[in-house]
Amino acid sequence: MDLWYSEFHTKNVKLSIKVSSELLSEQSRYQHIAVFDSPEFGRFLTLDGVMMLTEKDEFIYHEMITHVPMSVNPDIKIVLVIGAGDGGVLRELSKYKTIEKIDLVEIDERVIEVCKQYLPQTACGFSNPAANVIIGDGIKFLRNKENEYDLIIVDSTDPSGPGEVLFSKEFYGNCYNALTEHGIMVNQHESPFYANDADAMIRAHKKISKTFEVSKVYQAHIPTYPSGHWLFGFASKGLHPTRDIKEEYWNRLNIDTKYYTTKLHKGSFCLPKYVEEMLKENE
Repeated sequence: MDLWYSEFHTKNVKLSIKVSSELLSEQSRYQHIAVFDSPEFGRFLTLDGVMMLTEKDEFIYHEMITHVPMSVNPDIKIVLVIGAGDGGVLRELSKYKTIEKIDLVEIDERVIEVCKQYLPQTACGFSNPAANVIIGDGIKFLRNKENEYDLIIVDSTDPSGPGEVLFSKEFYGNCYNALTEHGIMVNQHESPFYANDADAMIRAHKKISKTFEVSKVYQAHIPTYPSGHWLFGFASKGLHPTRDIKEEYWNRLNIDTKYYTTKLHKGSFCLPKYVEEMLKENE
């Protein structure tokens, strides 16, 4: 008998992936965690029944959320990562020897433990000697932080459950205060394609654009995410993601990537017209 994992992207659309086996299914203090193995995408992680990553396409997400800000400000030394309990962002940040410290705040310790056991391809990032892992609430951690981080990466789940507070006006204001003068915040920005995802994207963009001097959106194709069309947010106190990219410098670093390039970086900020119109209406 064939086994399939299915996830509804809307009430009328669902993604189904053939599964070889279920490796883990448990309820943590915060959410249901499951790991499956599949012939096409390898192992994959779900939280509360929502796909978080697969071994086959996770590199796209992690490269785009990490290397875009790093190529704009090569002087980034102190980094805060909110969420990212799979370790993939840490893995990409470990490619920069100039980074001195990375605080990673993950609310659910079990996510980290599960990924270390079942998804070592991403969880290898926890071996980064610059990483300081804090188990706790990201919004509480950020309160009263000022002028401390050169980069904040918000690698959150969708705006429901434990990740809901990471889409609030208070949280973005705390991020702004915690950043240095040339600091950058990057966040996963949901999808513009299906109505519910687009509503979440618009709400986040409206709050961010009212908080930061620079607020831009860029895109990537991630096959297992709803519609495959996924957005990220780039916000700063002054640095612009395409005008200020240090293209030659970054290319000289010879960073090993499979998706990100500086040419792709510049192109990823060229959005479809319908997305531009949605964003412009809500800025």
